Amino acid sequence: MTMIVIGVIVVLLIIMYVSGYNGLVKAKIRTEESWSQIDVQLKRRNDLIPNLVSTVKGYATHEKETFAKVVELRNQLTQVPTDSHEETMEVSNQLSQSLKSIFALSESYPDLKANTEFTKLMEELSNTENKISYSRQLFNSTAASLNAKIQSFPSNIVAGIHHFTKVDYLAVPETEKAVPNVSFD
Repeated sequence: MTMIVIGVIVVLLIIMYVSGYNGLVKAKIRTEESWSQIDVQLKRRNDLIPNLVSTVKGYATHEKETFAKVVELRNQLTQVPTDSHEETMEVSNQLSQSLKSIFALSESYPDLKANTEFTKLMEELSNTENKISYSRQLFNSTAASLNAKIQSFPSNIVAGIHHFTKVDYLAVPETEKAVPNVSFD
């Protein structure tokens, strides 16, 4: 009888161990997949930028510095190592800020605003920026799930044995946290 009880306990421990390990692996894969979604959207944005820049250049030739900055950041983003999430997001955030400058150009150039190609590109970029934002939220959500499994008992034991490590969340840049100054003067 004692052997049966010990056998049942051993089987239950093995099932718990395997279940914990599989849960950690699934959470890690979901986190990696959600990062991949960010990469896909960043690539999409990078592919749209040359078309936007060439469309706008004809209208705003004296805005070369703005264009150069956007192209430089786009090229820099393509050179960031794939496993450097923080650097990727830092350059991506800078690129988003630079793109806002190009979006603002349409206010200064009514002909540009009326250009169908420009309007389509602006819409595509705007949609892509929204998808990047959603993908960042998804990444943070999956990272939270993985981190909770890594820190929760009994999966924390399995995580320690197999060297699962916490994943850092993607944070909002400090410049975007500042409260905007609104004035009706």
